Amino acid sequence: MSEPGTHHGSGQDTSDPAFVMRLRQRISQGVLSVTSGSGPSLDYTHPPGDPGLFGPDAVCWQVHADFTSMMIGGISALMLQTLHPLALAGVWDHSTFRTDMRGRLRRTATFIAGTTYGARADAHALIERVKRIHLSVTGVAPDGRPYRASDPALLTWVHVAEVSSFLAAHLRYVNPLLSTAEQDRYYTEVALIAKMLGATDVPETRAQVAEYLSSMRPELEAGPRTHEVVRILRDAAPPDRPLMKPAVRLMLNAGVDLLPDWAQEMLGLTPLARMRAGLARPGVRLVGPFIRWAHVNAVSKRARQRAAAAPDV
Repeated sequence: MSEPGTHHGSGQDTSDPAFVMRLRQRISQGVLSVTSGSGPSLDYTHPPGDPGLFGPDAVCWQVHADFTSMMIGGISALMLQTLHPLALAGVWDHSTFRTDMRGRLRRTATFIAGTTYGARADAHALIERVKRIHLSVTGVAPDGRPYRASDPALLTWVHVAEVSSFLAAHLRYVNPLLSTAEQDRYYTEVALIAKMLGATDVPETRAQVAEYLSSMRPELEAGPRTHEVVRILRDAAPPDRPLMKPAVRLMLNAGVDLLPDWAQEMLGLTPLARMRAGLARPGVRLVGPFIRWAHVNAVSKRARQRAAAAPDV
């Protein structure tokens, strides 16, 4: 038996503040390895007093604050987005996702964090950067239709797939009691980013999002490219952080489980596969609080401190 106050098998005193801090840092670094390290690096602590585009009282500051639910929502959103042939064609032809899926997730995470919590200037710079990239993403889909990433309709599809997945993950794993009014407010807030990117007719309430997704279903399909993206995504894992593999696998399965039933059916998931994906829920609820504990110096915390600080004179 191990001595009281020690970590079983390591001889480490778990009551030692230094050991607890090292453990926290190790887990936090593992978490960050999944979604950081690509794209611009932002300083969320400056300038003092800058509330960003939304400010600390925004619902999106609540919804986007939890790493676990955002990771699950992001995975689910990417799968959902691939059901649109033109959106998928742009990613397929102009992205390195097949060789760098983690890079794709990292860039998305940087954009969401930066536009939610970054200072105003940084958020605007990120949006302009993405708009410039979109201008070069053009081509012809396998069905012969031309596409361009700056197409307002495609921007709306990508946006709705993302934010509806983020909110669904938040409701399932963080706060199922978030009111309808607050959910509507969330959609209204984040519609600002979509519009700044060039999207049009962006739904801004829960009812409008549901109506939009229903109206889009005739345009969606799951072809060989879709199944290839899903396969690559489900096989993704951080090889440089072996201890994170089980957690990443859990979040990938939870992302599949989060998809709407009709999307799971389109992707050809059998009832058995869907049941297995559903088994991720208790695991996420077990791991989520532990990741929150480890990720003590999260972006949202630093942004709140920045917004509350006295402005430079």
